Amino acid sequence: MVHIHLLRKCVYILLAFILVLTICLWKETRKGFYISLKTESETDHLQMKLWRWAILKDRTVQNEIASGTDKVLLSAKASQGKVNLFTTLSGNNLLVKPKKLPNSIKVWNKDSSSKSLHPRLQKAKENYVQMNKYHVKYTGLKYATKPSPKKVLCQLRKQLNFGMIMAEDGPFNTSEWRMYLPRRNISMELGQLGQCAVVTSAGSMKSSHLGAEIDGHDGVLRFNGAPTSGFEDDVGKKTTIRLVNSQLITIEEQKFITDAQYNNGILIVWDPSPYHADIYKWYYKPDYYFFESYKRYRRKHPEQPFYILNPNMQWQLWDILQENSPEDIQPNPPSSGMLGIVLMMNLCDKVDVYEFLPSKRQTDICHYYQKFFDQACTMGAYHPLLFEKNMVKHLNQGTDEDIYIYGKVTLTGFRNVKC
Repeated sequence: MVHIHLLRKCVYILLAFILVLTICLWKETRKGFYISLKTESETDHLQMKLWRWAILKDRTVQNEIASGTDKVLLSAKASQGKVNLFTTLSGNNLLVKPKKLPNSIKVWNKDSSSKSLHPRLQKAKENYVQMNKYHVKYTGLKYATKPSPKKVLCQLRKQLNFGMIMAEDGPFNTSEWRMYLPRRNISMELGQLGQCAVVTSAGSMKSSHLGAEIDGHDGVLRFNGAPTSGFEDDVGKKTTIRLVNSQLITIEEQKFITDAQYNNGILIVWDPSPYHADIYKWYYKPDYYFFESYKRYRRKHPEQPFYILNPNMQWQLWDILQENSPEDIQPNPPSSGMLGIVLMMNLCDKVDVYEFLPSKRQTDICHYYQKFFDQACTMGAYHPLLFEKNMVKHLNQGTDEDIYIYGKVTLTGFRNVKC
């Protein structure tokens, strides 16, 4: 019996000791904290928070933490994909000291070459070069040294014809076309625009939560059948211009004539022409015979502004891309994305382009509203997309943080360029 009582006392003493030890340890943990970051996803999550703070520059971000009077100062240092957190004590709030983007972050390389492409896309590029569907015979300058961004901007401003087909332009200056083509210049229709947004249809727009920021722009350009309904949180709902290709408006399944989304803003259709062919030659042999679809739409929606892009511009742009590329690019017209970018640079003082250069959300999903996967939608196959992205990155006036976090590139409007 004595032994039993002695054993009970020992157990009670041990439990009391464990309780006291637990309380002491708990009090210690209230003084500060330490986070061990081991997985890539956790590291990326924390870096995103720190880079968002960095974008705020000198602004101090304060958040209340658990009860007590301790203040935690986080100083983040990123090196070789790892993040270390250090804590100090004082006060009530969480103060975050902004740091620069780590050198290890990967954004689009403006010197990317086709050698970096997947072998399938390399082969596709070479096939298009050999095919030369549009009979391209480039005789212009060849890339020697990389020109300055200002020189490229001056090339774009001086050499691109941003005109639309008008009622007085032959062979459209006939009684057949008089009732269809707009008589008012698109610049007059829009007025002078300040800061504009170009919203690509990239799959990485999904879950971007950029809708409110996009709608805050003076003008917004969208592409083809990219919807806003149901995706407002990510892509916004404002549409000032919708650039569509000729294939889209000729396919019945696209419901171009009846779908209400094509009744917002100004419509512009473009169609590939033979390399530097005059308008007459293109008129009688377009890539897609879209003229009847255009007329049907205009009869149904006579008040809707609807322009046809002069086909000269696409090959003028292609020449500039080729001149500034160290290798032969696909002899096919530039993408709708690149055409839309330079159009808005001509119409606006400043242009924010979303997900043309891929962000941290990069995906092989082609469009945010579909489930079609193909790496060519990002890297290019038919269009010289890789070389377009090289140029856009070269001209970017924003930061790598904006590209990585938001997929946003900032470009100056041509009217601000002094050549």
